Amino acid sequence: MAEHTTAGSSGASEPDTNSSAVGEDYPGRHREYEGRHRANPEGLSVWATAQSTGPVQRRGRYVPESVKHPARMLPAIAAHAIAAYTQPGDLVLDPMCGIGTTLVEAAHAGRDAFGIEYEPQWSNIADANIRHAHDQGASGRASVIRGDATRLMSLVPKALTGQVALVVTSPPYGPTVHGLVRPGEHGVVKYDDRYNDGEDKGNLAYRDLTGLTDGFAEILRGCATLLRPGGAVVVTARPWRKRGELVDLPSAVIAAGLRAGLVPTERCVALLAAVRHGQLVARPSFFQLQQVRKARTSGVPMHLIAHEDVLIFTKTHTPEDGSGVVA
Repeated sequence: MAEHTTAGSSGASEPDTNSSAVGEDYPGRHREYEGRHRANPEGLSVWATAQSTGPVQRRGRYVPESVKHPARMLPAIAAHAIAAYTQPGDLVLDPMCGIGTTLVEAAHAGRDAFGIEYEPQWSNIADANIRHAHDQGASGRASVIRGDATRLMSLVPKALTGQVALVVTSPPYGPTVHGLVRPGEHGVVKYDDRYNDGEDKGNLAYRDLTGLTDGFAEILRGCATLLRPGGAVVVTARPWRKRGELVDLPSAVIAAGLRAGLVPTERCVALLAAVRHGQLVARPSFFQLQQVRKARTSGVPMHLIAHEDVLIFTKTHTPEDGSGVVA
C-alpha cells in the first residue's frame, strides 16, 4: 500500500543521492521498451495478495523495526505489481517509500529501484531493509533519497529522466492510521500509529483531502517525467472514514493522476483478505474491528475493508505529427 507514507513541502531534509542506483553516472542498464510491461491480458484483475498475513510476509525478509511504520504496504502487493509490469533489470521507483517495501521486493526480483522518503525515521529503516535484502542475496540495486517528493525532479539526477519502467506507491491515509496495540492500566493502548511524532505540517498526511490531492498530483507529475515510454504507474489506495463520512481517496488519486498528465488504464483489486475454499477470510486490525462494531451499534451498516483499489496509469506523449498517441 509502497507504504502509505508521506511527502512534505518546505523544510524537507537534504536529499542523499550517494548511490550507484541514482547517481549522475547511472549506467542505464535498463533495456529499451519492448512492449512487454503489461500484465497477462487473460489474468485476473483481482490480486490474491493476502494469502498469508503481513507479519508472515515480512518475517525474516525485513528488519524488526519495520513494524513501527503505521501503514505498511503488503510485500505481496508490491511484488505482484513488479512481476506484472516489469522485466528483470528494469528500474522501479517509489516516491513515498516508507520502510522500503517496494525497493526490497524489486531488489529480490532482480530489478533496480530507488525511493524518496520525507521522514528520516522511515528512510533509515528502509536503508536497513535494503542492506538486509542484499545480505539475503537480492541481486537488484536499491537506494533511498531523503527529501520531499513534491519536488521530485530537484532530488533525482537528470540522467534518470525517461528511465523508470514502473512506479509503485500509495498516498497517506491521514495523520493517524492502524498502529499497534498493547494492554494498559486503563484498557488498550495504541502506539506506533503516526507517521511522525512532531506532526510536521509539511507532511502530506496532515493536509486535508484537497491539499493531499494537490501534493500527490505534484508527485505524480514528477513520476511522469521520469517514466519511460510504455512505463506504468501503480497506486494503491482505499477510502477511509472521518467523523463517520467516507473519504473517497481512490477517486482523488485518479483526479491527481489526470492533473499530472497520466491516463488511467486499469483498475484492479488487491485483496487484504485470504481466499480459502472460495470464501474470503478477513484479516482486520484491532481498530478496524472496533470501528465496525461501534458503527453497527450506532446503526451504521459498516463492513470490514477487504481490499485495496489498485489504480494503473500510463502517460501520453505528443509526437511530431501531433496525433496525441497514448504511450
